[in-house]
Amino acid sequence: MGNGIFKLEKPKNEPVLSYAPGSKEKKELKEKLKVLKSQVIDIPLIIGGKEIRTGDTGDCIIPHEHGTKIGVYHKAGEKEVEMAIEAAKKTYKEWSQIPWEHRASIFMRAAELLSTSWRSTLNAACMHCQSKTVFQAEIDSACELIDFFRFNTYYMRKIYEDQPDSVMPAYNRVEYRPLEGFVFAVTPFNFASIAGNLPSSPAMMGNVVLWKPASSAVYTAYWIMKLFQEAGLPDGVINFIPGSGSKLGDMILRHPELAGIHFTGSTNTFQTMWRVVGENIKNYKSYPRIVGETGGKDFIVVHPSANRKATLTAIIRGAFEYQGQKCSAASRVYLPESWWNSPFKDELVQETENIKMGSPEDFTNFMTAVIDKPAFDSIVSYIEYAKSSSEAEVVAGGEYDDSKGYFIRPTIILTTNPKFKTMVEEIFGPVVTIYVYKDNEYEQVLNLCNETSPYGLTGSIFALDRKAIILAEKILTHAAGNFYINDKPTGAVVGQQPFGGTRASGTNDKAGSYLNLIRWTSPRAIKENLNPPEDYRYPFMKEA
Repeated sequence: MGNGIFKLEKPKNEPVLSYAPGSKEKKELKEKLKVLKSQVIDIPLIIGGKEIRTGDTGDCIIPHEHGTKIGVYHKAGEKEVEMAIEAAKKTYKEWSQIPWEHRASIFMRAAELLSTSWRSTLNAACMHCQSKTVFQAEIDSACELIDFFRFNTYYMRKIYEDQPDSVMPAYNRVEYRPLEGFVFAVTPFNFASIAGNLPSSPAMMGNVVLWKPASSAVYTAYWIMKLFQEAGLPDGVINFIPGSGSKLGDMILRHPELAGIHFTGSTNTFQTMWRVVGENIKNYKSYPRIVGETGGKDFIVVHPSANRKATLTAIIRGAFEYQGQKCSAASRVYLPESWWNSPFKDELVQETENIKMGSPEDFTNFMTAVIDKPAFDSIVSYIEYAKSSSEAEVVAGGEYDDSKGYFIRPTIILTTNPKFKTMVEEIFGPVVTIYVYKDNEYEQVLNLCNETSPYGLTGSIFALDRKAIILAEKILTHAAGNFYINDKPTGAVVGQQPFGGTRASGTNDKAGSYLNLIRWTSPRAIKENLNPPEDYRYPFMKEA
């Protein structure tokens, strides 16, 4: 350990660049978009720092232009999983004992590189691979990932300095050990920042990691892995093993040295992983830490006193930014009857119909394509279900076309059934359902909102009446781990709104806070007696 108590200043959030006409960042990004689109890169596994090519490959395509391929990635099998576990185990002894300030330096360097020379690369990769507009890419693959690296190193320092009191002659201290074994990080397609955070936060705390990125986002994940390498991350700390979850997951989850799972993805997949762990609980060296963030059926409840323009903006941004492919996206709205029978309805429909969508290479577009064909088909099935139902009406959008890219128009469904299918089930697309309630039934609709969905991730309340806000906070206590007042239910910022939910939405371990990092430690309390007793007899044993 270093001979010093090293200080880390609390970081500030990375500024979001404007990409205004004529700006340096806009020019650099457009050039990088052209370069990445013009080549098809070969993406290997990276195990113990070595590039492994299996010959079992998958394609990386552009969702908004699915005839264009930008990468070919190699898939891991059982052999490569064993290699990754062995590489992690070999690295563990040295990495787990590296002084924390040197681990911090590596990820602080990753943040510095990403904020400068790597920014256009990650943003361009995210725009092509995940079909994000420049703004959605900038706040994700640049700013949020930078914030994760910087804030997590700061929180790591805060955790280590949290020490117990010592009452003489005892000298007490706590060592925050990494977990014994390896962590399995499984990351989703929709956020590059999550893809970078899930393997790096356990690694930062001295753990070794097997990282399986989503198959539809391997391209962006590979660039993040290359960023880790350039930042100086030692070989074998994070092992990059793209492949089929059904083929890799079972083998990894049953391994005796599984120490933890860091997961973001579907509720069903997470529950399956938890079940496998439970079935094998006797076989592990230690009880695995299970940290997961899954789905959401996120709400906006509107009180009659709310600001109408702010509400309209929140519905459109909350439901349709990044094509609704956010676990926090607004997907159900409770509107008062007086609003629906007013110009608000026409304004909402008109604004939705006017949304411009297309390729993210055209910076004037607000929306682009959904991630792939299975997602497209799933979302379309919900739209068609609503069209054929006597309990629902499509009042905006409802069109779709996958001839060139996986495009679905932003869609608004109006239902007379507050527990209609699209009010209950997660859709993960640009579809929002509205239920209209009588103005004098606000409290009833809050209870309805609380009871309708199995999820508990995000939600928002729009009201200017303070009593209405207080009532909503009370009734919706467990309905959302991230609760917003007069704001859309998306856009949590690291260091400002720690993110996570409960119920079917996950373990609520709050990414972007010390609460997540502490899960990747196994504290050891150490007591040193500076003046130990030399006689077993106690004073009470003496008689006068």
